[in-house]
Amino acid sequence: MGEQVENQNPAGQPPAYQPAIPNPALQEPALHNVGPEAPGRTTISDTAVAKVAAVAARSVSGVYALGSGTARALSALRDAVGGSDIGQGVRVEVGQTQVAVDINLVAQYGVPLQQLAQKVRAAVYSAVEQFVGLDVIEVNVEINDVHVPGLNDPKTTAEKSARQPAP
Repeated sequence: MGEQVENQNPAGQPPAYQPAIPNPALQEPALHNVGPEAPGRTTISDTAVAKVAAVAARSVSGVYALGSGTARALSALRDAVGGSDIGQGVRVEVGQTQVAVDINLVAQYGVPLQQLAQKVRAAVYSAVEQFVGLDVIEVNVEINDVHVPGLNDPKTTAEKSARQPAP
């Protein structure tokens, strides 16, 4: 008559183990309702802000690379030995509530440079204000070069020098 049914999930599997006492180490800490005047100080380093700005700038279509030619050459060397500098080509000045950002980049050929600078500026403003929480007072964009595919690429340069006879 009265059929006893075990506690099973819809897939017919026994329920997952649930500890009787919650483990506080596995739970996210509860957020207390504290206002901006709560005691304590937050410091955000120049490096952290530069990385946020660099990621935002790199996300813009038409940006080939960040940094000057020398900085990119040093970055290639650093990458070869296992390091990296994601903030390359970005300089920031961080204050208590404000930040200024300088972006140095190489554009892809065929991209209107003024429009590219505006898109990079907008992306950096948005990312820094959203993720860092500081007011951006300015974003200066310097386009120091234009990458032309096939011209000055390491593979292309090596092929040209191999084809030319030695003097």
